[in-house]
Amino acid sequence: MKFFIDTADLDEIRAANDLGVLDGVTTNPSLVAKIVEDPDNFTYEDFKDHIAKICDIVGGPVSAEVTTLTADEMISQGEELASIDENVVVKCPLTLEGLKAMRHLSGNSIRINATLVFSPTQAILAAKAGASYVSPFVGRLDDISTDGMALIEQIVTIYRNYRFTTEVLVASVRHPQHVVEAAIMGADVATIPFKVIEQLAKHPLTDTGLDRFMKDAAVIKNR
Repeated sequence: MKFFIDTADLDEIRAANDLGVLDGVTTNPSLVAKIVEDPDNFTYEDFKDHIAKICDIVGGPVSAEVTTLTADEMISQGEELASIDENVVVKCPLTLEGLKAMRHLSGNSIRINATLVFSPTQAILAAKAGASYVSPFVGRLDDISTDGMALIEQIVTIYRNYRFTTEVLVASVRHPQHVVEAAIMGADVATIPFKVIEQLAKHPLTDTGLDRFMKDAAVIKNR
């Protein structure tokens, strides 16, 4: 399973990339808004420059989301985003207008990440529209007392049934168990906040074992 980091924070991206396990990056308007110091003076050109900086750090796919609602506007913006770097993947929302944009952009060799997906029917439409990735938001489904991981299992099964090439990208990951369950189900990608990436490497027995080893090593050194 591929690991993407879900952030627009350049420091977090560098830190995750330094671990040697990072395959790509996903961003969205909410994540970008968190890192903007001066929102009143942050322009669309600034946004494109920020995406370019991310592409300079990571050699894999970088998802950049359109911020418009009509198909024509999504297409225009998507083409502009795709021109930033060959690794840019254009994120389009799973709406009727979004589907039109996905079909046009994917038909012109622009990779698409279908985002804000919450049902298997939406995932089927994304695959048929030519999306390279589909992003089901498991954490947000959990928030409304729905089993987000059950959706991943459904989508993985459907895609295998029909040999769709669209990759299942598990989004809105909240904790390590989401990652474990996604891997067991055979999801292609998990996009993970930096704090959860850190949690993946942590285990109390590792900490206590390492502490014991260091104490024993000190005894050896003192002999």
